[in-house]
Amino acid sequence: MAAMQHPRTRPVAVDDLTRMVRDAHARTMALIAGLAPEQLIGPRLPIVNPMLWEIGHVAWFHEYFVLRGLDGRAPLIDRADSLYDSMKVAHATRWDLDLPDLATTIRYREAVRDALIARLGDAAQGRMASERDSYFTQLTVFHEDMHDEAFTYTRQTLGYPAPAIGDMQHSNTGPLPGDVAILAQVHRLGAETTDPFYMDNEKWAHDVEVAAFRIARAPVTNAEFLAFVEDRGYARAALWSDDGWRWRQAAGAEHPVYWNRDGTTWTVRAFDRTVPLRPHAPAVHVNWFEAEAWCRWAGRRLPTEAEWEVAAGGSRRYPWGDDAPTAAHANLDGRNGGTVDVAAFPDGDSAWGCRQMIGNVWEWTSSPFLPYPGFAPDPYADYSQPWFGPDRMVLRGGSWATRDRIVWTRWRNFFPRDRRDIVAGFRSCAV
Repeated sequence: MAAMQHPRTRPVAVDDLTRMVRDAHARTMALIAGLAPEQLIGPRLPIVNPMLWEIGHVAWFHEYFVLRGLDGRAPLIDRADSLYDSMKVAHATRWDLDLPDLATTIRYREAVRDALIARLGDAAQGRMASERDSYFTQLTVFHEDMHDEAFTYTRQTLGYPAPAIGDMQHSNTGPLPGDVAILAQVHRLGAETTDPFYMDNEKWAHDVEVAAFRIARAPVTNAEFLAFVEDRGYARAALWSDDGWRWRQAAGAEHPVYWNRDGTTWTVRAFDRTVPLRPHAPAVHVNWFEAEAWCRWAGRRLPTEAEWEVAAGGSRRYPWGDDAPTAAHANLDGRNGGTVDVAAFPDGDSAWGCRQMIGNVWEWTSSPFLPYPGFAPDPYADYSQPWFGPDRMVLRGGSWATRDRIVWTRWRNFFPRDRRDIVAGFRSCAV
């Protein structure tokens, strides 16, 4: 492989990189634990991968970009590229591959993990890794982190038991109604070259004029969304865009995907359990069309991604400042095993008074996923560039299942408008 160029990044201590590599592997193992071989393959659906394939893919990605890409090593297993290269192996064919069994796949992942750690070398006396090693190790760990969140989605989609990564303690802190007023300003949207790490779709910072606006202090709650459902919101075409109404009819949607009515009581499926709908938790597993329809019903609108970023803290790395997230700031990293009430985590408030801009649920914006001025792909060229276009919308802020090291104020997630499997909700703006 030719030598790969990389964007500038802040050097990271070797022991921190080693800890990330070990931790990502441990989380992957925790997310597949307890599943039978047939569950690790699962049904052929357009919104999931066979989990057995996905384990091998994350190992391959580390190997491809670091061990092979930087060091020129030979592949650790035969047929690795023909099995696990996600841009060459069509999604629909991944169930048909002659995949190694689970034990063999885990040995492959462990061999890659150990090689990644060995190449970083001695961490004595806080030695810093090179800029190159810092960038590529973080890139491949963050890639595994994203797939680990996808494993959580898959377990929910297929009704598997909840992964043993959190204590399932829900914070009963109640609602947080009302808006905050945000002043008109010129905002620097996107990454600066001085940021410690950034993904390619954040490049580059550019000035955007943002008019004064009002935005909700918290995401839309289940109780607020239920009012729309019970007001026949899913039956009123006038509340939906043309594309949204076509989706609703085709899907036969009458309420969020995992909700069920039991007499006069609403319940929701959480993994393999049915639990009462918690009124003050954020509405979740709603797609962009559903969020748009709720806003039209409520006389509200979705924020643009520039408005969202301003409300979340502007130029700060996180809503609360530049310090990395802790358990006091946000519902991240799977620690709570699910969503919490929208009034929880006041320590994570932005300077404007918006809560949970990071964690709990990803938040849909009104912005299509398009490149910023000056965009150029980074070494993982397929991360963003193939997906730009009007049918994928930007989400911001991370969810309860997002690893806390891979989300910051400028992070841009993106999904098609019809996806309901992701841990996504929304907050609204005044019209």
